[in-house]
Amino acid sequence: MNQLRIADGSVYDPANAVDGDARDICIEDGRIVASLPDSAPRLDARGMVVMPGGVDMHCHVASSSVNVARRLLPEEHSRHPATAPLLDSATEAPRSGADGTVPTTFTTGYRYAGLGYTTVFDAAVAPIMARSAHSQLDDTPIVDGGFFALLGNDEYLLRLVDSGDRERAREYAAWVLASVGAYAIKIVNPAGVELWKRGTKERTDLDTALGSSRVTPRAILETLVDAVNTLQLPHAAHIHCNNLGLPGNSATTLATMAALDGRRAHFTHLQFHSYGTTPEGRWRSAAREIMDYVNTHQHVSGDVGQVMFGPATTITADAPVEYLLYKSSGRKWANVDIELETGCGVVPHEYRDSNAVAALQWAIGLELFLLSSDPWRLVLSTDHPNGGSFKSYPELIRLLMDRTYRDEQIARVGKKLLAGSALTDGLGREYSLSEIAIITRAGPARMLGLRDKGHLGVGADADVTIYMPDDNRATMFSTPRYVVKGGVLTVEEGHLRRAPTGHRLYVRPSYDQSVTHDIERYFDQYGTVRFANYPVAGLRGSPLPVGAR
Repeated sequence: MNQLRIADGSVYDPANAVDGDARDICIEDGRIVASLPDSAPRLDARGMVVMPGGVDMHCHVASSSVNVARRLLPEEHSRHPATAPLLDSATEAPRSGADGTVPTTFTTGYRYAGLGYTTVFDAAVAPIMARSAHSQLDDTPIVDGGFFALLGNDEYLLRLVDSGDRERAREYAAWVLASVGAYAIKIVNPAGVELWKRGTKERTDLDTALGSSRVTPRAILETLVDAVNTLQLPHAAHIHCNNLGLPGNSATTLATMAALDGRRAHFTHLQFHSYGTTPEGRWRSAAREIMDYVNTHQHVSGDVGQVMFGPATTITADAPVEYLLYKSSGRKWANVDIELETGCGVVPHEYRDSNAVAALQWAIGLELFLLSSDPWRLVLSTDHPNGGSFKSYPELIRLLMDRTYRDEQIARVGKKLLAGSALTDGLGREYSLSEIAIITRAGPARMLGLRDKGHLGVGADADVTIYMPDDNRATMFSTPRYVVKGGVLTVEEGHLRRAPTGHRLYVRPSYDQSVTHDIERYFDQYGTVRFANYPVAGLRGSPLPVGAR
């Protein structure tokens, strides 16, 4: 029986209305329990801040696209070698690797744990490439992991949308999730990727037709969002809107939200979808319009996708965006047509504070955070590595918590480059420690429907991070004093000491078995992968429940 008492820490557990109270956290066999005997091992946390383990609900760490990026960036491997940590256990083989914007699998696990994060989700995996994603997650130590399956430009689904058979489309979506071991449905630029692959469109509105007038982004979104909600999946449809990164795209974002009014939906990396235009045609921030909608519609949630100055690597299934970025930057690039399902693109990038567009992107992300009235529905992300590395989270937290520091950075960037941004109008909000615990832990866990994550109540997974307070919040959040993963003390005194294996997080919704007969005929006629080889078997652990939330 493994026991541990974390004693006398200042506990921030917003899901259980605990806001800095001094109390003990009791752990037994990987779970939070109500009490322990006095003889249980004790970790003294007096004067320290205790939070649940971090939950990153939107990053790119384990898809086939991520592996394309790793191959595209050999210079990062040589420039940023990562040495193996000194693990205490003789049964765990420490591994070295490479760091940079797209770290190797095991370095990814080490780095996340080193920041106090214990759960991560890759936000965009083509179902046909699910085996690769599972293999990468298997090779990523410490963190529990899962992924979202891409739908929205899937040829078979588009046929069902064209036929108007939304019930069969729902059964198909359930079959995909169950077959490939995914956790949720991800919709990227619905119809837009397929239109671009056919050479017809770069900008797409909700009623742009894809071949048939019945197949439009609006119809695809309605079909999949209704499927997710009817199936009662734990996480809402995870939506990457059309026209990402294009000036004026806030109109598309607001139109998409309105089209799904009353339906549970999650809008991801909102910063990249909050661009307006001035009457003169210049870029401007539309963060206020976006947040006015989000703040007044309880069924909507989102993550920010904050841009951070410095190197990044853009990785997305939104192939048209990557082509435009390549054309505008002249950098090396890779685009991949993923058979019958989606596309992907990779372009290395750097956000410079001297660049007007990058400066405005940085400002818009902060505006979204500072204008949010409900931290439970707008959570922290950089869309790693698109807006910046997850390793920049501590710096982002400092920008949110410290107005003086934020104003210094605004002054450094310069008001001229931030023209049109509300950030220069004196948004003085400072996030509290409790709010940081929400946007990095409790909020993502709630949005994902992870009942055992993001809190420290009895029965929760024993994922706990302990920080030494520091007025410099970036310093505080960059080096936890202790991290406990599943009841195992993983980080001690800021050093990684153990690397337990994480768990797989996935769902397996039921579906009408008769749907598979037509899917098999489709595979036989059009696919290069046999139907029998498409599903992924032998996943670790058990699927999470699907049903009433």
